[in-house]
Amino acid sequence: MYLLLALLLLILIILLPCAIFQCRRKRVIKKICCMRMDEKCKVLDNLLEPFGYAYVPSQDIFTSRIDAWQRQFGYSAFYDKAASHFGMIIDSLPVYFDYDNRTWLIEFWKGQYGINTGCEIGIYYADRILGKDELDHTLFKSVSNEDMPDISLVFYKLTSDKNISHLSGRHWWLTTFKPGLFSIPSGLALWSSVTLKSHEMAVAFYNALIKLGYSSYEINICRNTVTFTFAGGLATSGSTLHKLRISAALYFNRLLCKIFLLITRPFTLSSDRVLYMYYYLPFIFRRMLNIRKIKGCKK
Repeated sequence: MYLLLALLLLILIILLPCAIFQCRRKRVIKKICCMRMDEKCKVLDNLLEPFGYAYVPSQDIFTSRIDAWQRQFGYSAFYDKAASHFGMIIDSLPVYFDYDNRTWLIEFWKGQYGINTGCEIGIYYADRILGKDELDHTLFKSVSNEDMPDISLVFYKLTSDKNISHLSGRHWWLTTFKPGLFSIPSGLALWSSVTLKSHEMAVAFYNALIKLGYSSYEINICRNTVTFTFAGGLATSGSTLHKLRISAALYFNRLLCKIFLLITRPFTLSSDRVLYMYYYLPFIFRRMLNIRKIKGCKK
């Protein structure tokens, strides 16, 4: 008799939390399903602002805000070197050039940021002309509002005829992040158009791309606008040990994407999935949005 009561009590202890979580899950799903899209966007904007991001409902992606807190930390080559240690397996293309008594950096990224497939275009500068040996050790400043160029990007998988995103505007850090989508960096392409301050600055940027190995027919320059495509793969190159570490990180990211999609499987839109994580698993929501935590200290 006592053994039976103990067994029933054990079953109750196991099943009760499951039942509570299941009821809570159903309430969260119902709450999100009852929300209008404008309500979802308003909640998402309030949630994402402290992380420096915003939701783009027309494309179901997340992008960086002009007033993002990451702006005050600028950028350094160290961040690229450390990215893989934080689960970000990305191809980077830093383009350094001199103009107006400054060394400028326009950098392009694409790859897998944890559970997010993403891309970035960042504009930075130093206070003076730098030597080649200084480039890897200098902390570049984010450009001011007056120096922000007009940027356009089209981000897509090489194996798909559908774009992941297409964005444009005056910005210092134009980005795209798509949660739950897994990609090998070499299978992604980033078409970009950057309109700079003058034709001379555009020529300096153009020449820097030529020095990096681009041919003249791969770049289009018209007045002060330079257009080209960043494709191919860099993240998975290097030593055997580096390749093994990258392969392991990509495997783990693929697994995280599958888990994310499984947990949020009642929904298909990124907005609904993120809201679901916020209401149901808020600690994972915060972790998910630390896309670029190595860019500086946490706010």
